[in-house]
Amino acid sequence: MNQIALKLITIGDGGVGKTTLLHRYTSGNFIDTTTMTIGVEFLVKEIKIGDTLCQLNLWDISGQERFFFMVDKYMRGASGALLLFDITSMRSFVNLGKWVKIVRENNSLENKIPILLIASKCDLEEFSMVGDILAKKAQEKMGLVDYVKTSSKIGLNVDLSIETLVKHILKVKEP
Repeated sequence: MNQIALKLITIGDGGVGKTTLLHRYTSGNFIDTTTMTIGVEFLVKEIKIGDTLCQLNLWDISGQERFFFMVDKYMRGASGALLLFDITSMRSFVNLGKWVKIVRENNSLENKIPILLIASKCDLEEFSMVGDILAKKAQEKMGLVDYVKTSSKIGLNVDLSIETLVKHILKVKEP
């Protein structure tokens, strides 16, 4: 069996659900009382994809503008990025390009770093400001590897989103 360690970063505006996504993924629990991430938080999870054991080092990077002076340092060495926007916040969607630019400018893989677009808070569909068509167009325009709709609250596609990115990094195709 092969073993690999991957550094995955979560990026996006503050309040889009990066922390709750990672906590749901690593613990299976939804936490609705998160506080603002200061700088970066780290979580670890091992998963098996095909015949590869992957140690995922998950970096929860603050989306608050006041911490931007530190953000570039956290990007270095990342194997892939999870780019989140909140479907109820047009601002978080409009800012996606800024986040893609930050990641690509501060990573040795440059434009080759795989970035997965994640629509968060899909349990709040009735308050959605961003539809699938708009999100898919943004994904294509920015050259992002895929688009997944999630809800950490109800557990919708949380595992799928992260495993989709890992499979893309490993270039593992479903049989």
